Amino acid sequence: MERRSFLKAAGLGVASTAVAAPAIAQTMPEVKWRLASSFPKSLDTIYGGAEVMAKRVSEATDGKFQIRVFAGGEIVPGLQVLDAVSNNTVEAGHTVSYYYVGKDATFGFDASMPFGMNARQQNAWLYHGGGMELMRAFFKNYNIVNFPGGNTGTQMGGWFRKEIKTVEDMKGLKMRIGGYAGKVMEKLGVVPQQIAGGDIYPSLEKGTIDAAEWVGPYDDEKLAFYKVAKYYYYPGWWEGGPNVSFLVNDKAYDALPKAYKAILEAACAEANMDMQTKYDVKNPEALKRLIAGGAQLRPYSKDIMVACYKAAQATYAEEASRNPNFKKVYEHWSAFLADQVSWFRVAEAGFDEFMRYGIPKK
Repeated sequence: MERRSFLKAAGLGVASTAVAAPAIAQTMPEVKWRLASSFPKSLDTIYGGAEVMAKRVSEATDGKFQIRVFAGGEIVPGLQVLDAVSNNTVEAGHTVSYYYVGKDATFGFDASMPFGMNARQQNAWLYHGGGMELMRAFFKNYNIVNFPGGNTGTQMGGWFRKEIKTVEDMKGLKMRIGGYAGKVMEKLGVVPQQIAGGDIYPSLEKGTIDAAEWVGPYDDEKLAFYKVAKYYYYPGWWEGGPNVSFLVNDKAYDALPKAYKAILEAACAEANMDMQTKYDVKNPEALKRLIAGGAQLRPYSKDIMVACYKAAQATYAEEASRNPNFKKVYEHWSAFLADQVSWFRVAEAGFDEFMRYGIPKK
């Protein structure tokens, strides 16, 4: 039988197959959401995570499910995204949950906690280690369904207007620092400041603050911190692998068709992976440019790191003693972290150590 005759007999005319719309486009409703980001458009990596997700959702639904992304301040200020989603002012948000530890310190576990997990460990905990179930139960109190939506990798330790060599040098410093780390820094005499990204540079320039942490070389270069605070410290012990989250209003989520829910989840997972890989590509070259531009790279001293670690453990114990939400998640999180550290010490650390120091010189 000739091919054309076969297709005709089977009811699969060539013309009809060429114009047939995808089944999802024929049966699914049109949905339009607004998403409020905590980040400015200039930070293409972290702000861009929401654009990656929205683009994939639109493509996978043949344009039926549209999510319009708004930068921080366009609908609500960057640090009010959670409230906007919780109140259904917008259907979705893209933010870092540790911005909201002032409401409840438990939010920090969804993002990053001092001396906590690196990016791989954080994803492992959320996706397969029981972390997502715990955080979903917590976010339910705020009418929110959360999804991992990006990671920056271990961040830098901040920009300082003067060198910080000892724990004593930190006393009285006014530092822009996000999340639970501010509570830890307070124990060392630092005065933490919660300032949105776009306001950090003028605050450093005017001397309103003495230091600021943001993300890492690529984003920090864009915000030009090196021009007003040249000492660049590492590591950002408070953000070993900070998860950026998509927050979705539960009523808006429940109203979605099952297929749209699956597409949304898959698109969030793609944005999560996409952001991490972009930072890993862009940070090394940005660090070279920053150093060439005058940035003075400095490690935190061991004394400072040890003091910060002890302060973090004391802060956790205090919070767990008074906050049952925190205690429940902390106990699970800390046990998972201990196992991860033990495993990474065996293979990962051994390999990394050789790659840093063991390669024979040519």
